[in-house]
Amino acid sequence: MTTLPQHAVAVARTPHRGRALVIGLVIAGVALLVAANAHFLYVAVTSQPDCVPYSRASGENAAGTYGAAKPAC
Repeated sequence: MTTLPQHAVAVARTPHRGRALVIGLVIAGVALLVAANAHFLYVAVTSQPDCVPYSRASGENAAGTYGAAKPAC
């Protein structure tokens, strides 16, 4: 039985480490995206924006101005 030199054993194990690193980075990236989207969803559901004045609320109806069709305020 022949034995491999020490550097040959290290080279043989390197692809497995690289693959594990890539898989770990992909899992971390997906987890980061899921966490960010969960945070955006939480903020969207729990926040209530303040009312802001706009042209139709003050009675002005100038051409080219936009406003809410049915404002909640």
